[in-house]
Amino acid sequence: MNLVPTYEFRQCVERYRGNYKIKNFSCLDQFLCMSFAQLTYRESLRDIQACLRGAQHKLYHMGIRGKVSRNTLAHANQVRDWRIYAEFAQLLIHKARKLYVNESFGIDLEQTVYALDSTTIDLCLSLFPWATFRKRKGAIKLHTLMDLRGSIPTVILITHGCIHDVNILDQIIIEPGALYIIDRGYLDFSRLHRIHQVGGFFVTRAKSNFRFTRIYSHKIEKTTGVQCDQVIVPTNFYAKKDYPSKLRRIQYFDADSNKRLVFLTNNFVLPPKTIADLYRCRWQIELFFKWIKQHLRIKAFYGTSENAVKTQIWIAISVYVLVAIMKKILNLDLSLYTILQVLSVTLFEKMPILQAFSKPYHPISEPSLPKQLTLFD
Repeated sequence: MNLVPTYEFRQCVERYRGNYKIKNFSCLDQFLCMSFAQLTYRESLRDIQACLRGAQHKLYHMGIRGKVSRNTLAHANQVRDWRIYAEFAQLLIHKARKLYVNESFGIDLEQTVYALDSTTIDLCLSLFPWATFRKRKGAIKLHTLMDLRGSIPTVILITHGCIHDVNILDQIIIEPGALYIIDRGYLDFSRLHRIHQVGGFFVTRAKSNFRFTRIYSHKIEKTTGVQCDQVIVPTNFYAKKDYPSKLRRIQYFDADSNKRLVFLTNNFVLPPKTIADLYRCRWQIELFFKWIKQHLRIKAFYGTSENAVKTQIWIAISVYVLVAIMKKILNLDLSLYTILQVLSVTLFEKMPILQAFSKPYHPISEPSLPKQLTLFD
């Protein structure tokens, strides 16, 4: 928790008056308790209360000044503005991106490469009536724009499950010169043309009903898996109207999955094999969603209100980014999963944090007894 910038955290709290008329259980206490729940994967508020009260004499030195109570924590999650923790998570993300700016993601490119996708978290509609999705089913969506250098999420939008993915492109500020890798669910030519006009680049997959007119075909090396590299213009009525500029169409055969993939991009400089490899890197955001669902507490929630759900998600993201920052600062050659597992059993140990990860693991050998008689020859 020494990596938490407390001054910036207090600024976020004061901006939304999080500690207004609060005497005993501050927003920092709430953040530390919820971070403890994420790091140790607690199942309920009563579970958090029992574990923290079991280490009551160590809480003050950890920074938890208020008395931990299930009702107090539930009230804090329901009442205190979730935007406090959303803005604080963005501060941590900004700090983490500076640390991972030179990190490699498998392709040697100078410009920033983003992957955009969303994941759905199912909810019970009777307990979460505000999370509208289906007629008898509730859900929320995490729309995430992730920087592939270090797998750091840069933009996260939490919406109801009924919001279509393509609408999120209207809320993202396009960075000129950056590459955006998006799935077919975000294929909307008017929004793609807006990315093109701003100066950004996109890589996406074409749908099966996409119609076009070929203008020029580039020479290719079929040994790389690329089957064609064409300059085209759309001929569908709405596609031609929404995207009047030229496009680049690349057809690629993936030998691993035995599939033909058709990519659309407005980048005419990169080699066609690099475009195919870039789309393959989009899988990192799928791994990110899988990781946070398995190792952080975002599928089961401690409260049922919208504010409580968003508070828990943003604190979970803050914990993920804090672990990534700690890994880079301490130069740990361990996976985030291993770091979380070690932290979950050493949270209350009084030792330098680097010592918990630097101890070598020796296999336990059976003691030798030289005076033991031999039973069998």
